[in-house]
Order: sequence, then structure tokens, then C-alpha cells
Amino acid sequence: MNIRSLTRGDGVVIGAAVLLFIASFLDIYSIDGAPDSYDLPNAWESGPVLMGVVLAGIIGAALIVVSRGRPQPLKVAGLDLGQFGIAFTVFAAWTALGNIFDPVGGVDNVGNGSDNGVDAGSGLILSLVATLVLAGAAIATPLVPALKAALVGAPRPAAPQPYGGQPQGGYGYPGAPQPGQQPYGGQPQGAPFGGPSQQQPAPSQQQPASDFSPFWFAVPVARPLFGEDGSQTPIAELAPGTWYLAVEQRGATLVAQTQDGRRGVLQDTSGIQRG
Repeated sequence: MNIRSLTRGDGVVIGAAVLLFIASFLDIYSIDGAPDSYDLPNAWESGPVLMGVVLAGIIGAALIVVSRGRPQPLKVAGLDLGQFGIAFTVFAAWTALGNIFDPVGGVDNVGNGSDNGVDAGSGLILSLVATLVLAGAAIATPLVPALKAALVGAPRPAAPQPYGGQPQGGYGYPGAPQPGQQPYGGQPQGAPFGGPSQQQPAPSQQQPASDFSPFWFAVPVARPLFGEDGSQTPIAELAPGTWYLAVEQRGATLVAQTQDGRRGVLQDTSGIQRG
């Protein structure tokens, strides 16, 4: 799982799930006139609240985060795992709302129909807030640009190396040699231009006909990389927070190389962070 592919919306989902877990240890009932020493149950002592609110919300959050942290979507029965997660969070919020309106359930229909002053406790109230935030963030993240931004930004490039120095870091980071390419003649591995270094071709290599020069870039949100044959089936997904090498420009698109050496066409180049 690539944590750099998570968005700010995913961060809100994680925070809401933590808040829901904390709420599960608080009282789910509030009884008028009850002494402070009175032991009231929490969500872990109520099957419907535990299963329908707490576990449903936490499981939904886990499915969403795991799904968005994977390079390729994981599907179950033809549905994206994240879609199951969103459904779980909406169900948890709906159930929490029902518990607020009727905290004692069917008990208030027994006997004289009185609920004996039993109201929703702090645990139910906080659970409702947490599940509403959880469901709202899960639904809004793909739609709101501010929530689609990367949760963890791309690492800052290392300081430029002195002439003849060796680059630091591994492949996928500006200044690192590409697979099959070797440093040559003690020359610097790239020329900084306000950010990451660029990989320069060896002197013996033939320069391309155009004035395009390879450069490092990072995407603001996860974007698919399509095959160079024009197929509309993605061959990989570029994740925010990782540097990729643009090796060719074709009109408004870029031919990019992934960390494992695969090449493909990035059709959406808007908002990319250039090295």
C-alpha cells in the first residue's frame, strides 16, 4: 500500500474512524437523575450499536483507505472495494441517526410506553457526528478538488551534487539513474532548474529531433497511464507523492516511465508538479 497515494479526504476518513472508535467507549444512554456512579453501557455492550454503527463505520473506513492506497483497484463481485466502503459508512451514519431518535429501541413500547427519561448519551451523539463526517468525506473526496489533493506531498529533492558526484536516492526520485543507464565520464547526472535533477543523455547518444528534454514530474492526484498503442485500458496508475520521468511529449500528452520501467501515455497533464 502506497501511503503517498492517499488524499486529504482519506485523512478525514481516517480521523473520523478514530473518533468513532473513541465514541464507542462512552455511554450510549443518558438517564435523568441517575447518579454519577451508575454504570451505563457503552457501544461494546450493545450488539445493535456495535455492529450497525461502530464496526460498520470502521470497516467502511478501512475498505476506502485500502482501496485508494492500492496501485490498481481491488474489485469484489465486480464492484470496487472502495464502493463497498462508502456503502458501509452511509449505513453506519443512517443507523446512528436512528439510535439518536430512539435510543432505547423497542423497550419504550413495553409496559406503559414510557422510556423512563432515557435519552441518547454522549457515545451515541459522538458516534453520529463521526459517522456523518466519515460518510460525507467518503462521498465528497472524488468530487471536491481540495479533498482530492495528496495527503502526503512529494519528498523534496536532495541538494544538488557537486560536479562528478554520485546521485543519492533510488529510482523514482530525481537525480537517480534509470534502469539500464549508467553514469558516464564523471559528468553530473542532471542540470537543476529550480527543483529535481534531469537525466542527461550520454554524449554518444543521438539527440531527439525536437527540443523536448526529459524531466521529472509528480501528479496532484492518482491518474491512469495508458498504453502507447492507443488502447484505453490503463497499464498503470501514477500516484501522488512519487516522481516519474517524462521521456517524450506527444501534443498535449506525455509519455511517462514508471518505477518498474513500464512506459505509457499520461493523457491528463493538468496540474502536474514539474521537477
